[in-house]
Amino acid sequence: MSNQNNIPEDHILVIFGATGDLTKRKLMPALFELEVLRMLPEKFAILGIGRSSISDNDFRDHSNKALKNAFTKVKDQKKIKGFLDRLFYLQADTQNEESYIALREKLQLLRKQNSMQHFNLIFYLSTPPSLYEVIPRLLAKATLNDESEGWKRIIIEKPFGYDLQSAIQLNDSLKKSWEENQVYRIDHYLGKETVQNVLVTRFSNGIFEPLWNRNFIHHVEITSAENFGVGNRAGYYDQSGALRDMVQNHLLHLVGLIAMEPPASMDADAIRNETVKVLQSLRPLSEKNVAENTIRGQYTASTIKGKKVNAYRSEDGVSADSQTETYAALKFYIDNWRWGGVPFYIRTGKHLPTRVTEAVIHFKPTPHYLFAQQEGCESCNQLIIRIQPDEGILLKFGMKTPGVGFNVQNVSMDFHYNDLSDVRIPDAYERLLLDAMIGDSTLYARIDAVFAAWKFIQPVLDAWKNNASIPLHGYPAGTWGPDIADDLIEEANMKWRYPCAVLTGDENFCAL
Repeated sequence: MSNQNNIPEDHILVIFGATGDLTKRKLMPALFELEVLRMLPEKFAILGIGRSSISDNDFRDHSNKALKNAFTKVKDQKKIKGFLDRLFYLQADTQNEESYIALREKLQLLRKQNSMQHFNLIFYLSTPPSLYEVIPRLLAKATLNDESEGWKRIIIEKPFGYDLQSAIQLNDSLKKSWEENQVYRIDHYLGKETVQNVLVTRFSNGIFEPLWNRNFIHHVEITSAENFGVGNRAGYYDQSGALRDMVQNHLLHLVGLIAMEPPASMDADAIRNETVKVLQSLRPLSEKNVAENTIRGQYTASTIKGKKVNAYRSEDGVSADSQTETYAALKFYIDNWRWGGVPFYIRTGKHLPTRVTEAVIHFKPTPHYLFAQQEGCESCNQLIIRIQPDEGILLKFGMKTPGVGFNVQNVSMDFHYNDLSDVRIPDAYERLLLDAMIGDSTLYARIDAVFAAWKFIQPVLDAWKNNASIPLHGYPAGTWGPDIADDLIEEANMKWRYPCAVLTGDENFCAL
C-alpha cells in the first residue's frame, strides 16, 4: 500500500451506525492505520451518526477503547490523540427527514472548520440492511447526493438484497437518486491482499496462464471454513444462512477472479467487466437438479477439545425447528471456451475444524502413467492459493523417493507472506476504505455482478425452501460438514482437500 499518488482529496467520512460492532472492530482500526501510514488527507474528518445521546468526547473515548482492543502492541499516544481529534458525533434518527437537515448543517460546519475547498463526502452504511433504502433516499432529499460542490460516495455493506427480487428493488430505489459510480458495494473478501494476488499469480507469470484452462485443469475447489458458530449474529444469520451470507457474495466473486479472462488493463471497469462475464457464464441450476448439485447442512451438538458445543438450534436467538443451513456446498460449471466441462466446487460452513479460506487448482493427470498406475486425479499436481490464515501459495508435484526403482511421492514448494518480514499485510478494510476515498471501485461489486450472482443462487434458494425431499444434513460441530459432501465430487476416488490452519498441512498432518 504505497502512498505515492494515493493520498485522497480532502473529505468528510460519515459513518452511520458509528457505535456498532463493525465500526468498533474494523472501521476505526483500519482508519487509524491509514492515519499512521499518512494515507489520510490533511483536511479530513470522521462524523459518527447514531441514536445514542453522546458527545464528541464520548465518541472519541468509545473509539479509543476500540483501538486498544484491536491492537496488541501499544500505539503512539500522540498519533492516537491526533486521530481522535478528527472524530465528531451527531445523534440522529436515520428514519427522520429532519435529522438529515441537521446532518447537512453539521457537515457544512465541519467543512468550514477544516477549511475544505470542496464539499467531498463519503457515507458508510454500517447499519441493518433494512436501512439501505431509507438512508440513501433521505440523504438525497437533503441534497447530500449533489456533486456541484464536490463528489459524493456511498458505501453499502452486504447483503445487497435478500434474493434476486429484493436486490433489484434496492437498486431501483438507489438509482432514483444516486449514480452507479457513486455507489460502492463493499465485499471485504475482495480487499484481502491474497485475493488480489490471484490476479498477479495468473497474469504476471508465464508458467501459469497458459495452463489456466480446460485442457490442463481437472477441477477447481474453493473452501471457506470457520471454526466457530453464529455467536451473537444469530438474529441475522437465521434469516440468512451460509448460501446468502458467504456463497452469493464472497465465494462467487472469488470464482470470478480465478476464472476471468485477462483484462485489457488494470483499470477498474476492465477488471470488473471480465469478472461479470464469468458470473454471467455460470451454467444455470434448475430447481430440478439442485438436489444433485448442492448439499446443505446444519451443525449439531458436539464436544471439541473437551468442551461441549451447542447445536445450531440451541444457540440464543435461533428457532428450535430452524431449517437454516450453516454449511453449503455446490458443484457447477462455467459455460465458456476456457472452462467448458471443468467442474467448480465451493463449500463454506460454520463450526468446521479450522478457520481457513483457500482455492485449490487441481491439474489433470499426465496422459501416460509411467511411474504408477493411477486412477483419476487423486495424486495430480495442485496449486493452492491460501487466502487466510498463513497466507501464501503452495505447489504440489511428484518427485522420486530415494532408493531403488521409481517410486513417486508428492512434495511441496511453498511461499508464505510472513516470510516477507519487512512487509506488512494490510487489513481488507484499510484497502477498501482507501480505494473508496480515491475513487477506485476495482474491488467493489458492480450491480450487474450482484444481479448475476443472485440469478445463479436464486434457484437453489427456491429449491431448498420449496422441495421437502432435499435433506438438511446434520454434522457434528468440529467436523468437515456432512459425510455425504464427498459424494459431490464427480470421481468416486476423489474427495475434498481437508486443510489445516498451516498452509503446508493437510488431513495427514494437522493438529485440530
